[in-house]
Amino acid sequence: MSRGSWTSCSAMACLLLALTAFAADTPTLAQPAPAFAARIDLRGPIGPAATEYVDGTIQRATTDGASAIVLQMDTPGGLSASMRQIIAGILAARVPILCYVAPPGARAASAGTYILYACPIAAMAPATHLGAATPVSLGGGTRMPALPARAASTPAGASTTGPAAVKPAQQPRDAESDKVLNDAIAYIRSLAQLRGRNATWAEQAVRGAATLTASEAAHQHVIDFVAADIPSLLAQANGRRVQVGDQLVTLKLHDLALRDYPPDGRARFLAIITNPTIAYVLLLAGIYGLILEAFHPGTLLPGIAGGICLLIGLYALQLLPVNYAGLALMTLGIALLLAEVFVPTAGVLGIGGVIAFVLGSVMLFRSGVPGYGVNLGVIAGIAFCAVVLLALLLRLVMRARRVRPSSGIDAMLQATGELLQPVSAGGESWVLIAGERWRVQCEAALPAGARVRVVSRHNLLLQVTPA
Repeated sequence: MSRGSWTSCSAMACLLLALTAFAADTPTLAQPAPAFAARIDLRGPIGPAATEYVDGTIQRATTDGASAIVLQMDTPGGLSASMRQIIAGILAARVPILCYVAPPGARAASAGTYILYACPIAAMAPATHLGAATPVSLGGGTRMPALPARAASTPAGASTTGPAAVKPAQQPRDAESDKVLNDAIAYIRSLAQLRGRNATWAEQAVRGAATLTASEAAHQHVIDFVAADIPSLLAQANGRRVQVGDQLVTLKLHDLALRDYPPDGRARFLAIITNPTIAYVLLLAGIYGLILEAFHPGTLLPGIAGGICLLIGLYALQLLPVNYAGLALMTLGIALLLAEVFVPTAGVLGIGGVIAFVLGSVMLFRSGVPGYGVNLGVIAGIAFCAVVLLALLLRLVMRARRVRPSSGIDAMLQATGELLQPVSAGGESWVLIAGERWRVQCEAALPAGARVRVVSRHNLLLQVTPA
């Protein structure tokens, strides 16, 4: 091939490469992705795992181009901090979020009521309810606010807005409870005013733990409407104008496909370990695993498994509403049980340890928060096992005290043997005791072969009497 032909081929190749690069940089007229609505299925107590799931899914659905997000909810309530974090994510979302209490029989109680109020669209399935949003303080159950003095005697349908009707009954005041209560009231009223919903009933749900069914909530403008299923929810919400961030948006939800966003592996793991009963068992497994490793060094398996369980349990505890007095009582109980092993006290330390352990287990988590309490059956089972082990230990100790010594001076006393030679009164002879020959002295004269019993010992000389 001539030089000119090579030059022409090279020029053509360069031109083709340039056209390919230009075509790669030129945007193509790709078909737009079909619009869809994302669905978040929030079930169970509101806690760190629920927060991780909802916040992460809102971000993923927004990145995927969701036109709307359906937050399907069935919750008894949960932690205030987790609830507020979820609400902050809802208020900051760049796509409209439709809260839907479903399926029939579901509820949006306590923290769920706040979340429902925070969403631009709120709907409920038939046979669902919401409310009972009175907060629980850190120290235990919050005092129930006083109901109006005439509330019990007001006839059905009568007005309850007069001065006498709203006069509260005289009850002891508690500053801490009032602060928590008033903060919760202001929070839910601000959400109600933001979404244009019934702020008066919202305050009643916090003050008096009021509840409503789905139809009652729609009638009192607590929710926007009742929907039998998600297609009905999207159809009824279509065309409504809602506020998303700082903009008013007209919802275009007609014939949207529904895409489920289940919890990822991390959210599922958090949901498991932040279950108070699981965290409690992990903590105990870790402690007892390390104790077994300390008693049997080199076994490795109890120490490794115990260390892993203890670290996971401690991680779960820092995410949960822990009562540290309960944790201290549990630690004291375990320490007393261990002390009973090394310093036998006829069960005094052991019984005290079991009592402290059970009390600490009951106090460990705030039982007033829905869904955040250790199963009492688990506590009773572990306490029963501890009592059985303590009784077994005491039995072994008492039996050990009744066993005759098998070696040493104490074992020699009261031992019996056979005279190898006759002995005169006050004289000395030799005797066979437990296969050993000993020099003995006896106050009585005895013939060879007589059985004698050891009563004392002076160096290598045994004092014996006839057996």
